Amino acid sequence: MVPFLQEMKSRLGSNDDFFIQRVFLLDKPVVIMGLSTLIDVVNTKSALLEYIEQSFPSGKTVEEVIKAMSTTPHIEINEAISAITKGKLIIYFEVTKQRVIVDPIMKLLNRSIESPTNENVFQGSMSSFTEDIDTNIGIARKEFNSRRLVVKSYYTGSLQKKRLSLLYDEERVDRKLVNQVIDRIENNQDKEINHIQNLTKVMGFNSMELIPKFNTTELPQEAANSIRKGRVVLFIDRIPFALVLPSLLWDMFALENDKNLPKPIMISLRLLRVVGVLATLIMPGLYVALVSVNPEVLRIELALSIAQSRDGVPYPALIEIIMMLVVLELVIEASIRLPRSIGPTITMVGGIILGQAVVAAQLVSNLLIIILAATTIANSTVVGVQNSLSIRLFKYLIVVLASIYGVLGILGGMVLVSAYLAGLTTFGVSYLYINPAERRRDS
Repeated sequence: MVPFLQEMKSRLGSNDDFFIQRVFLLDKPVVIMGLSTLIDVVNTKSALLEYIEQSFPSGKTVEEVIKAMSTTPHIEINEAISAITKGKLIIYFEVTKQRVIVDPIMKLLNRSIESPTNENVFQGSMSSFTEDIDTNIGIARKEFNSRRLVVKSYYTGSLQKKRLSLLYDEERVDRKLVNQVIDRIENNQDKEINHIQNLTKVMGFNSMELIPKFNTTELPQEAANSIRKGRVVLFIDRIPFALVLPSLLWDMFALENDKNLPKPIMISLRLLRVVGVLATLIMPGLYVALVSVNPEVLRIELALSIAQSRDGVPYPALIEIIMMLVVLELVIEASIRLPRSIGPTITMVGGIILGQAVVAAQLVSNLLIIILAATTIANSTVVGVQNSLSIRLFKYLIVVLASIYGVLGILGGMVLVSAYLAGLTTFGVSYLYINPAERRRDS
């Protein structure tokens, strides 16, 4: 057997979906090879023969026709193996010993463009990103139809090649930001990128930070809006959302779809989200502070009403609220993991039964159930799932400080959270900055 074919068979022959077939193209013997799970073999051979038959009368040889179709004129063993794992077709000419890479007809392994599943849209485009990176780039180009859009792609990983693409507006983007992102990627192309934590390490970010450095979105209009504002959008193959750099605080309050509404309504909705964040952070701690540390702040009638609601509760306010907050977190996590057909029903029934049971057993007060329900609703007003998760963690810090210092502890906790957010930077851009594009023009 030819050394090239023998080496390919020894390297990939253990895969049941790897095929090596000897065919004739206009009486010329060739060997084709690839992965049958990625390539539509029958349609690829038919299309190949049809193309050669149409091109052969022009006076070209079969080798010249195939070379015109190929993406790489002459390849080595490692290049051939890498191309096959990406879904390419290798054609080996038995007479001339040449081998080329050809783009075959691929099997349809990607889902069609669907409506977003994690981000609900009100009066806006219902399309969302998919797992296929080429489809995502195409959707982004349709949303940001401009010659200024630049797309740069890289392949990372030594064991598993993963494609990573950067999109940005060449006129509005901060060139220092782009250069730093490209340098980090090029210097770490041997590292695997299979999830966001891998990408965080490649970019040199601290993986222990509570606030994510990437603002994730599955909405094309939000990604296009970020590009218009001079930010960098990243796509990773097989990940169905866009990653926006840098991530800013205002991302959790503002959506591009808000601008489809009248301006007063848009401003009201964004202020409502700000109130939701403040309520999520303050309300649990305020309950603990007013019940156990500073009851004198309340009017006597309200203080007596709260005391009456806690009559018979055996736990202090801190243990009471942390216990119920943890149970609520379990209910939220269960609603995510359970199948869609039964998840909402079980969590709703479980929440109602559990809430009534703990109140009837006098383990918690009625007021606490109201506080927890209001906190959960307020937390859901934030834009982006990753932002709501961070806020859910910060409220525990404020609850603990409120149990020690009362209302002053709430104030101290808010100062600590604000100081932490103010200290966050992404490639020199502060997390509290409004618009990086304005920063570039000002400088």
